[in-house]
Amino acid sequence: MNDGEVTAAVESMAQQARAAALKLSQLSTEKKDAILRAMAAGLRSATAEILESNAKDIAAGEEKGLGKAMLDRLRLDEARVDAIAGGIEQVASLPDPVGEVMEEWERPNGMRLQQVRVPIGTIGIIFESRPNVTSDAAVLCFKTGNATILRGGSEAIHSNRAIAKALQNAGAEAGLPEHAIQLVPFTDRSSVTALCQMDQWLDVIIPRGGKGLIETVVAQARMPVIKHYDGICHVYVDAAADEKMAVDLVVNSKTQKPGVCNALETLLVDAKVAESFLPKVAEALVAKGVELRGCERTRAVIECAEANEEDWGTEYLDLILSIKVVDSLDEAVSHINTHGSHHTDCIVTGDEARAEAFLQSVDSACVFHNVSTRFADGEEFGFGAEIGISTEKLHARGPMGLRELTSYQYRVRGEGQVRS
Repeated sequence: MNDGEVTAAVESMAQQARAAALKLSQLSTEKKDAILRAMAAGLRSATAEILESNAKDIAAGEEKGLGKAMLDRLRLDEARVDAIAGGIEQVASLPDPVGEVMEEWERPNGMRLQQVRVPIGTIGIIFESRPNVTSDAAVLCFKTGNATILRGGSEAIHSNRAIAKALQNAGAEAGLPEHAIQLVPFTDRSSVTALCQMDQWLDVIIPRGGKGLIETVVAQARMPVIKHYDGICHVYVDAAADEKMAVDLVVNSKTQKPGVCNALETLLVDAKVAESFLPKVAEALVAKGVELRGCERTRAVIECAEANEEDWGTEYLDLILSIKVVDSLDEAVSHINTHGSHHTDCIVTGDEARAEAFLQSVDSACVFHNVSTRFADGEEFGFGAEIGISTEKLHARGPMGLRELTSYQYRVRGEGQVRS
């Protein structure tokens, strides 16, 4: 397809999504949940077709030389398909935020006002690699009454098509409005640009993927973008920390799953405890296969590679950790606010006052006290599911669950009041 044909096709999808959004906003919670359960059953019934399609993506990925980690994210099996279906059922069981009265009050003239949660409307999701995102994003948007257009990466195109088809077919039989869930069926790069230009029809775009994809979307989008670029997460070990707890938290934050955005990338250690703490944490980290890179003061205490200025701003997504010794809480906070990505940062301390100072001063979406950074996750927060993590400050910040996929409106009722 040439660029003009791609743009025309995407615009048609966007117009259809806008029409579908109106129908979605009128569905009851009971109806939406019934459709979701039908989708889950339909996905399980289509397992063989989905796995056959996924095998094509795996074969193409191996031929292209994709790495082991990328292939693992791409690969589906019966258990993973069942887990995706289970995720849909979980969303069906969650409370529906649409229609929730956030506040209500009455004015002296008798006007009665309510602030009520409503769907955003139409949402574009541009993502890479993981085919499960096709289902996750679609059902979260659907539960909140939003029509969605999904544009996945070329490496998972066959899997994405099969999953979307299963959701659409099973959903339609149960009453899913036509065009409520759409997948861009081609992978031309111009389709990303086309989606970003559809501000007349799309209310928001959410990119999920590498920094390059997100930068492209932000540069081209005419509508709001909900995003996070990097997960450069920190743990600061304060002078008043329980050192055993600190070791456990650092090791878990770094090694439990290093290739994700809420994994630890930089460890900050108060100079007062550096000599006693660093050897303990280094031993535990090295035993897990972590490569350590330290500042000059760190290397005076433990043996490790030299950390340079670039390390402080690097999201490794690997078993690599940079370490810096700092002289104070203020220096730790300054380092985080300067070099971090405003994602998730933690202080380990037994001093409540210093913990509160940290929580109030660090400018990140999630700030933790004595908790592993790996808990920065919608499911771990009790949201049940998430569409991603936002480091934005307007509308949504941190793990984005169902509530973050809604907006609100003011509903005002009266008995003929006029303004004098």
